[in-house]
Amino acid sequence: MTHVVSEACIRCKYTDCVDVCPVDCFREGPNMLVIDPDECIDCAVCIPECPVNAIYAEEDLPANQIAFIKLNAELAVADGWKSITKRKPALPDAEEWKDKTDKVGELVR
Repeated sequence: MTHVVSEACIRCKYTDCVDVCPVDCFREGPNMLVIDPDECIDCAVCIPECPVNAIYAEEDLPANQIAFIKLNAELAVADGWKSITKRKPALPDAEEWKDKTDKVGELVR
């Protein structure tokens, strides 16, 4: 099992989680983070760090977020999605987006 970044991260991209990751498994895209499932060691230290509750253990992922298992794996190795190991400021309008749902159409690959 691995951990998965869900839709809640889109257009927020808070990076509190990357500071605590012991194996640097987060990858950064233009407006979201993902977890590389080949790197994640299932330690769960990132889960409580996410201010928008976007990170789940794979087995705890809500049914409407299951597609993010495949999406995290795909984007973790996509061109332009690089490892992120240090906290950065969230996106400028993150506060406006943090409580919104149905954001998958906003994902920039």
